[in-house]
Amino acid sequence: MRRTTTYTLVLSAFFVALGLVMPFLTGQIPAIGSKLLPMHIPVLLCGFVLGGPAGLVVGFIVPLFRSLLFGMPPMFPTALAMAFELATYGLLTGLLYRLLPKKPIHVLTTLILSMIGGRIVWGVVSFVLLRLSGSAFTWKIFVAGAFVNALPGIILQIVLIPLIVLALQRARLLQHERA
Repeated sequence: MRRTTTYTLVLSAFFVALGLVMPFLTGQIPAIGSKLLPMHIPVLLCGFVLGGPAGLVVGFIVPLFRSLLFGMPPMFPTALAMAFELATYGLLTGLLYRLLPKKPIHVLTTLILSMIGGRIVWGVVSFVLLRLSGSAFTWKIFVAGAFVNALPGIILQIVLIPLIVLALQRARLLQHERA
């Protein structure tokens, strides 16, 4: 049990570090750098690799830490809404991956359902936060923020994450398969 706890802690820290650093790398790409959603990728992978509880924690703290350390994204409302969104990604990828058969199509299904769930949570939390501040959050803002502006990142995630998860499956490096 202790080995598993240490393993989870070390890999969780690794995924947090990736979430903090990756925006610096993609930020160098003019026009679409932030649209590649660089904090999302480590959180989604964390859910697949370590399971829902670790994915939830990593997802929640990455945007908050990044906001506190580097000032981006702004804490209110962006980092707060992202904390709930990414926590949902991490939780759902971990839970759905554990429940569904370990076939390639189910890796993609898990990813897409998690992405949809996270975006819905982002929309609800953004609505609440903006209401509290006296601002409006319209359906148009939701669609633009959750899908239109995020399209390059969504495509990148749909291509990259299943490839990584399938490679980790083949190497038997996923915690669910070691247990």
